[in-house]
Amino acid sequence: MLSSPLSQASFLPSRETVDEYLCKLSSHNVDPRESIDWGTVVGPFYTPELGIGIGVAAAGFYRPDDYQQNTPLSSLSLTGFGSSTGALGVGFENNTFLRNDQWRFYLNGQFSHRPLHYWGEGYSAGRNNHGKQSYNSRNISANPQILYRLQQHTYAGIGAAIDSQRATKLQHKASGSFYQHPVPLNELNVGVSVIFLYDTRDFPVNPTRGQQMNIRYTDYTPALGGDHHLTVWDMQYDLYHPINPTTLIAWDLYGRFAAGHVPWTMMGSLGDSHHLRGYYEGRYRERNAMTTQLELRKKLSWRHGVVAWVGAGSMSSRPSEVIDGRWLPSVGVGYRFEIKKRMNLRFDYGVGERSSGFYFQIGEAF
Repeated sequence: MLSSPLSQASFLPSRETVDEYLCKLSSHNVDPRESIDWGTVVGPFYTPELGIGIGVAAAGFYRPDDYQQNTPLSSLSLTGFGSSTGALGVGFENNTFLRNDQWRFYLNGQFSHRPLHYWGEGYSAGRNNHGKQSYNSRNISANPQILYRLQQHTYAGIGAAIDSQRATKLQHKASGSFYQHPVPLNELNVGVSVIFLYDTRDFPVNPTRGQQMNIRYTDYTPALGGDHHLTVWDMQYDLYHPINPTTLIAWDLYGRFAAGHVPWTMMGSLGDSHHLRGYYEGRYRERNAMTTQLELRKKLSWRHGVVAWVGAGSMSSRPSEVIDGRWLPSVGVGYRFEIKKRMNLRFDYGVGERSSGFYFQIGEAF
């Protein structure tokens, strides 16, 4: 009587059928004999800024050296999407562990074309829909990093940051934020970074225990071809505490603090698929922003899993006023489907203050 009718419906594929299908794309377990062991999946999504869309994601694991059996598996994920708003984009993320984890190389980036809205800067601007203005955004970004292990779990290194954003086809609206407070519509900012990382996570792509503290200081300068001189501190702390073999509590604290000539494209933003799910990305933007979230993750039978989270975020033009600012709440639930061993396909639904969003992605939010 407790059995779900849906589980017995003939039109639903069996577990064996799904396993067989996914094995054609890639085996559930990682095969270290393969140069790179891929898994691929296609699925729908909805976000406040992109609308309804279709995304394709491919994730691969590999070892750059066959003799590094005690080194974490390196990973490469590729994503692409198209949506009902006319948005298109591709992204990539690579984590490579070298020489028995003595060296780490990280690289992520994206290219996207998205119809978006701009409200202006600050909490009041984000709350006021009268200043909302439509435009098309073209974004190209890349962030390479190379880290060296100083001692167990402790790394330091350097990196680069390239961010090119262009706003076109502005909605002709006299009360819009672009016209009320004119800003350059074509921005290129290039910087160099110094990075400190403390990492005890058991599996960086999807940890079940441990912690990480990541501090990155980036100096953007016209000497490298950028438009402005500004400095940015990005700081993140994550803690993963197992309750039992199938249940985990994860906590994330993130802050972005910028100084100098900070263009609107480089400001901290409340609301994305990682830090404050449920808000239109870029609606609330300011020089300094902070978010925190607490997530409960539960592994179910077979490939299934579920999560639930609560979070909040605040921002301010001054770093000292962020904590005392107006905090925006975020709550949500999600479903996980394991396409490879410890690599999940993520479906999340987040609810914020008068806002919500549905997210489809490979890997956890943090």
